[in-house]
Amino acid sequence: MTATSAPATRSRSHARTATRALLTCVATATPLWAAVALSQAALREGFDITRHPLSALSNGSLGWLQITDFLVVGALLAVGATGLRRALPGAPGGTWAPRLVRVAGVGMMAAGVFVMDPADGFPAGTPYGPPTTLTWHSYAHFAAGSVTFLALIAACFVLGRRFGRAGDRRYALLSRVGGTALLLGNGWAMGGGTAGTLTLAVGVITAMASISLVANRLRSAC
Repeated sequence: MTATSAPATRSRSHARTATRALLTCVATATPLWAAVALSQAALREGFDITRHPLSALSNGSLGWLQITDFLVVGALLAVGATGLRRALPGAPGGTWAPRLVRVAGVGMMAAGVFVMDPADGFPAGTPYGPPTTLTWHSYAHFAAGSVTFLALIAACFVLGRRFGRAGDRRYALLSRVGGTALLLGNGWAMGGGTAGTLTLAVGVITAMASISLVANRLRSAC
């Protein structure tokens, strides 16, 4: 190794290390989100995942747990999107997939800042049924959620196209399943379908999981 090549080698090594760290942010986002949200869904009094969206967990004395979940996981996605961009230079989807993941991360953070109104018996003591009026921060939460869902769906399909064109059927299918699960789950919930909050939760976690698995694969290849 020549004297001039050593700094370049160290620079490439540092760049790979930084990229792997950024991809780790995306890879760990889904396990963290699911662990915090689902454990609360199972343990908090009055919460029923077939009637209440996971976002409702931001209410009550323990609401700070879910708010923190939104903020931390959103930050992991927003920051980690840079790792996706570095790992997919010049590849199909290498521009838009990272952008969409970053938008989803920012949307999640906004959903944590703007808390939806208590409703339908949760937190315990809240009257059953929808609130008679919605506050502005509840509308802001729904807007942030819509942006997040659309960005996740689009990111999954962009990645599915990228892997499909690369001949990687496994990850193409994984990405498309994630996008389809959220598209259908959100559509069912918005249409007032039975247990729509459950289908939405399944869709969100499936879409996020597909993106986290893609990030983990790219991390292993760095």
